[in-house]
Amino acid sequence: MKNLKFLLATVGLLMLSTTAFGEGINVPDSAAKIDDVFSVVHLIWLSICCALILIMQAGFLLVEGGMVRSKNAINVILKNFTDVGLGTVGYWVFGFGLMFGANESGWFGTSNFLPIFDNSLSSLDLLYQMMFAATAATIMSGAVAERFSFLPYIIGAFIVTSLIYPIFGSWVWGGSGENQGWLAGLGFIDFAGGTVVHSVGGWCALGALVVIGPRTGRFSRKGDVHNISGHSLPFVALGGFILWFGWFGFNGGSADTDLSNLGQILLNTHLGAIGGICGSVAWLALTKRGFMMVMIVNGALGGLVSVTAAADILQPQYAFLAAFFGGILVVVSAESLNRFRIDDVVGAVSVHGFCGAWGTLVAGLFYQGDMFNLERIVAQVVGIVAAFVWAFGASFLVFKALNQVFTLRVSTKMEQRGLDISEHKEIGYSDFVITHVRADQ
Repeated sequence: MKNLKFLLATVGLLMLSTTAFGEGINVPDSAAKIDDVFSVVHLIWLSICCALILIMQAGFLLVEGGMVRSKNAINVILKNFTDVGLGTVGYWVFGFGLMFGANESGWFGTSNFLPIFDNSLSSLDLLYQMMFAATAATIMSGAVAERFSFLPYIIGAFIVTSLIYPIFGSWVWGGSGENQGWLAGLGFIDFAGGTVVHSVGGWCALGALVVIGPRTGRFSRKGDVHNISGHSLPFVALGGFILWFGWFGFNGGSADTDLSNLGQILLNTHLGAIGGICGSVAWLALTKRGFMMVMIVNGALGGLVSVTAAADILQPQYAFLAAFFGGILVVVSAESLNRFRIDDVVGAVSVHGFCGAWGTLVAGLFYQGDMFNLERIVAQVVGIVAAFVWAFGASFLVFKALNQVFTLRVSTKMEQRGLDISEHKEIGYSDFVITHVRADQ
């Protein structure tokens, strides 16, 4: 009945508009009303997107929680949960102003700290950007899981969301007119955060990984890689689907205010996950490594990241192609990191760092209507390199400094017992045999 009433009201409005235009009655007022309708629809859609991005945190939580051993599940889940809260406060107080404040230098903003807006659109824009900042911090938590102490991790995540992430964001999205970020001035393209969010988060994770080192027993002295399986691969698959679902809001929220390009963005987002699955499956089949669930789920996520920077400017076939190679890149880069004895528990650097860089390059290669423009490609490469140098370098220095104040890595004894008991005095599962934990004391 409600749908019928809505349909009748819509038809009535269209008839009224037609009559007004036909009789020449106040056409400007009718056009203004149409603009008002588009504004309301945009506000509703942006609100939905904010909720979808928050749901992505549940996806990260399940993926990361499933990829660690049961004795560390509470620890990594709580890191996800807490860095959203504290990291968002840091972004609200400091980060938003650094990212979107007045940016005369082109390097960082100098106003709008702790913003409080009195209109819905500005408030929703702030909320939307808060969700992006939380995503950048959450990327780190799974990478360093099972050996990183809780408190210094939260402090590091706070610094990432309030300083490292927003300063780079100001280079790309900050300022306006002549006073825009220096990368934006070069023509750098990043539609929904392929580099600003995902690569920055991935490179920050890499900096933390270099400082913290691998888990005990992950690599032998001879260089052999010992697999440490997660305790719940079904959680990983479910988390992957939730992230896939939430990604429609992550990319879709950046659509034009009239939503004229929303269909292309959502289609390319979906093709990103599909292409990533196809690419990872094809590579695993070709190399006869076995069809590992973790690699295929990460392939889908890598495909989604690969289309994020250019979801609005790619034709569907190129979105699929970019994601297909993104799925391959996830597998290849994860194996390369192992050769360098970098122990990324969930593959965050591969999925977000490498695929974010690849997807940003794709924006220059396959720009719709002007493919392979050398000037644009150069601008994309400059942005990719700048993101790595800034995010990895700053993260490395931050965690090195924190390591002088705190002990970032838990003791070998705590690592063997599990961080759930050692740091939180809790267990994730009631059937966990506590006597086995006590035997290690």
